[in-house]
Amino acid sequence: MRIGPYDLPNNVFVAPMAGVTDRPFRQLCKRLGAGHAVSEMAASNPRLWNSVKTSRRLDHAGESDPIAVQIAGGDPDMMAQAAVFNVGKGARIIDINMGCPVKKVCNVAAGSALLRDEELVARIIDAVVRACAPLGVPVTLKTRTGWCRAERNALRVARRARDQGIAALALHGRTREDLYMGEAEYDTIAAVKAELDIPVIANGDIDSPEKARQVLDVTGADAVMIGRAAQGRPWLFREIDHYLRTGRRLPGPTLQEMRDLLLEHLDDHYRFYGEYTGVRTARKHIGWYLADLPGGPGFSAQLNSIENTREQWQAIAEWFDRSIDPPATQRLAA
Repeated sequence: MRIGPYDLPNNVFVAPMAGVTDRPFRQLCKRLGAGHAVSEMAASNPRLWNSVKTSRRLDHAGESDPIAVQIAGGDPDMMAQAAVFNVGKGARIIDINMGCPVKKVCNVAAGSALLRDEELVARIIDAVVRACAPLGVPVTLKTRTGWCRAERNALRVARRARDQGIAALALHGRTREDLYMGEAEYDTIAAVKAELDIPVIANGDIDSPEKARQVLDVTGADAVMIGRAAQGRPWLFREIDHYLRTGRRLPGPTLQEMRDLLLEHLDDHYRFYGEYTGVRTARKHIGWYLADLPGGPGFSAQLNSIENTREQWQAIAEWFDRSIDPPATQRLAA
């Protein structure tokens, strides 16, 4: 799998998710088999570049190349400026967000709201590609099948994006109207892939190795992008990659490995966010890790009363130790 000048180790990618795919999570997913990861979306408005939130999203220290940064906004010139700014901060691939369905993004004419105005879409892509070309930085696009089911315009948008120099296209199999409800559809992704000679990445409801294989077969896509299914399951990337290469399933992690991965994730998370924010933002990750374990949801809820990182980490370590003994080698259900 190749994007611009970059050969990626495999075709199983981490989807950008606001509040989730921060640097600690991206690094863990890459270590556990993800071939590529795109950052949380960074604001294109220069007034926000020095905010604490944006500064964290632009922190790529220790992250393996190619670093991919997603930018969001609705003004072509501002998006071009944001692209150049992020390249200066270490980005080696710029991704344009035209897929986010949440109201606070769409209400400012960004994310998937842009799909209602194909001319504006074209101007934004043109501005960003032109700004990045002299820097040797490829530009990718993340989008949806359309604004609503009655107007799935992904094919028209994809053709124009290709013609304007987009290096790869990630397509979520839902419209903005669908949000994350119902089931993703893959016919539109297949139609787009049949038209394009650039890499197409299929996204939406890919939650197992078998589903990844099915989606690649149905769509002809070059890669899959995993989002919500990886929350609390970062080992999913190695499982999918192994299955795509061999046709065989890897065994799930043991409770011991899951304990060690979660605690390692928390250590990195605390260092990244600091004490006050770290203990609070860790709660959602802990909840995802423990969601399918016996007694996990109840224990996760109890942790919400802990307000320092040391006690939070220690409580989780002790809970796993009690669960593991015996047997230490039991594995999570596939």
